[in-house]
Amino acid sequence: MSAHIDDGGERRPAAGILALSMPYQVVAAVTLAALAVLAALHLAMVFLHVAPSNTITKQHGQAVDDWIYPEFEQNWKLFAPNPLQQNVAVEVRAEVADPSGTRRTTGWIDLTAQDVEDVRGSVFPSHTEQNMLRRAIDWYGNAHDDEGRPKGFRGRLSEEYMRRIVLPRIEGPGARADVGGTVERIQLRRVARPVPAPHWSDEKRSTTPSTTVMPWWDITDADRSRTETSR
Repeated sequence: MSAHIDDGGERRPAAGILALSMPYQVVAAVTLAALAVLAALHLAMVFLHVAPSNTITKQHGQAVDDWIYPEFEQNWKLFAPNPLQQNVAVEVRAEVADPSGTRRTTGWIDLTAQDVEDVRGSVFPSHTEQNMLRRAIDWYGNAHDDEGRPKGFRGRLSEEYMRRIVLPRIEGPGARADVGGTVERIQLRRVARPVPAPHWSDEKRSTTPSTTVMPWWDITDADRSRTETSR
C-alpha cells in the first residue's frame, strides 16, 4: 500500500487512486479518461442536435441523429427567435364494428381537448397529460417526409406509438370517448390553428387553420396486446 508523509512528519496511508497498486492506478486513470471523453462527446452531440443548422450538422446530421434518437431526444431548440404562434390539436376518427357486424365511421374526436381538460385547474398536472400526445405527433411529423411516407424504422415505430396512445382513449375500460364497438381502423389528423395577433398590433395574420390528414391504420390484435401491457 502506498503512503505519504504529512507536514508533521507522520507517515499516513495514501488515499484515492494513489492507494491502489500501479496496475490498478493505470486502469483507473484510463477508465476516467474514457468517461471524460464519452461525456464530452455526448455534450457535443446534444449541442449539435439542438443548435441551428450548420456546416457540421449538414455533413454529419445522420450521425448526430443516430446518437440522439431515441434515448436522448431534446424537444426544444437552443436558439428559437420565433415562439410558437399556433395551437395544434390531434383528432381521431375510427371505423367501428358493432356487435351485429355492421361497420360505421365515427366523427372526429379531439384528443388534445381531452388533455387540456385534464390539465385545466390541476395544481400538479402530470407530464403525460401535458406532453405525451404533443411529443408523439411531433415525432411522427419528423419521422415522415412531406408526402407522409415513413423515414425507415423510426417512421414505422412512430406510427405504432401513435396507435398505442390513441387506442385506449377510444376503446376498452377507461376510454375517455368510447366509440361503442370494436375499433377496426383509425385515422388521425393534425389541425394547426394560428393564434390571432393581439388587438394592439398592426400585424396582419391569417387565422385559417391548416389540416394534415394521416392515412387509415388497421388495428390488429398485436396493437391491443401491446396496449393492454402498457396500461
